[in-house]
Amino acid sequence: MKKRIFPAVVLLSALALLPATSFALNPIIQTMYTADPAPIVHNGTLYLFSGHDEDVGEANNFNMKNWVVSTTTDMVNWTQHGAIASLRDLPWAAKEISGWHGFDNGAWALQVIERGGKWYLYAPVQGRGIGVLVADNPLGPYTSPLKKPLIAAEHDSIDPTVYIDDTGQAHLAWGNPNLWSVKLNKDMISYDTSVGENGLIRHPMTIKALGERIPADAKRGTSYEEGPWLYKRNDRHYLFFAAGPLPEPLGYSTGPTPQGPWTYGGPVMAPQSAFTNHPGVVDYKGKTYLFYHNAALPGGDGFKRSVCVDELKFNPDGTVPVVQPTKEGPAPVGTLDPYKRVEAETIAWSSGVKIEPSSAGGQNVRDIHDRDYIQVRNVDFGATGARAFTASLSSTAKANEASRAKIEIRLGKLDGQLIGTLAVSEAGGEWKQQWTEISGASGVHDLFFVFRGAAGEELFKFDYWKFSQGALPAGKTTD
Repeated sequence: MKKRIFPAVVLLSALALLPATSFALNPIIQTMYTADPAPIVHNGTLYLFSGHDEDVGEANNFNMKNWVVSTTTDMVNWTQHGAIASLRDLPWAAKEISGWHGFDNGAWALQVIERGGKWYLYAPVQGRGIGVLVADNPLGPYTSPLKKPLIAAEHDSIDPTVYIDDTGQAHLAWGNPNLWSVKLNKDMISYDTSVGENGLIRHPMTIKALGERIPADAKRGTSYEEGPWLYKRNDRHYLFFAAGPLPEPLGYSTGPTPQGPWTYGGPVMAPQSAFTNHPGVVDYKGKTYLFYHNAALPGGDGFKRSVCVDELKFNPDGTVPVVQPTKEGPAPVGTLDPYKRVEAETIAWSSGVKIEPSSAGGQNVRDIHDRDYIQVRNVDFGATGARAFTASLSSTAKANEASRAKIEIRLGKLDGQLIGTLAVSEAGGEWKQQWTEISGASGVHDLFFVFRGAAGEELFKFDYWKFSQGALPAGKTTD
């Protein structure tokens, strides 16, 4: 029997008649559980690195084996690239957690930064130390340049944040229950040992710096809990963090430098449906966004979390008003071009489907069953409009005889205007381009791929798609 994150039939019956603008587009990834968001902008693309809560694992424990990444250029459609690094990429971790969880658990909150054409991934291993991985591009492969943790376990090694200031100095901060930081050297895999305590800077845990904890806790005198995030706006540095007690709200402090001294600013977000939270703040296309996580997906809880995003605004004096989470997420900041190849795992909202590494490279959509669907937002077909649709599919079923698999291509909503139907043909398990004619697709619309076929069967796999303004390719038919 199929294991789903989303019960598609229930969602379809509840949402089929709603307009596209009412669809809940937070959490932004529905094919898996994600947590601890770490956004970064590079060359016009927003990369969202995050942790990955497994669907199945030890009860009442975090089950995290790898880190994943998704990208967007419009803030509504997210291309999912799957796992880009795992615990197995940190060889020292096997010794550090031997006899406990080994390589099977502990891929906690990361942050990634680019410098000099290299990408540096900083992540804790179940509190056993903070490691660093290096790659030539954001999607990896990542390798370990050290045979030990960059930050040892005894220094509250959890939830690193990394930031390069205007002078080129890189800073790494982390910690629970205390807030620590170091000044990274130019190599980004070592730190300046001439400051602090052999390089380690332990920040004052005062109410003035980090806010009062309510109710008071004899072991923790401030609201700071974990998950720090360094960010700069104008001449002011911000320290966003997960606050306490549990369930965690978000708060912030400000300071003149990335090392403080910090002055508490106030709350940023009330506690969400997971007992943890983790801020990630980034500027993109003229707006600022706050990423966070909750437990909103079906089956979600404190150990099965999901990343969300909303716009973050600032008062004229630089203070931060409390962010009210939304189901709709932010407005689009661009349109999607359907006349270029689009990966099937580029999704605004989906039901039932998951992703996997593709034999053709990259990822593909799998676990496609009857009534599952994918929504893509803000697709610009132009004034001329589309006349044909191409999809790369892999199917072992004889679609017309057994599964009767097809893709209904609709505009606006799940039962919206039907602009084409692609009958899926058997491809012997290989990837095969398949075509159909399109009529009525012009202007800007939300696009729905609604999958239909025999109930209970996995129908096919979906790699990529593309519309064209010309007729079907010569010799091709819709059969």
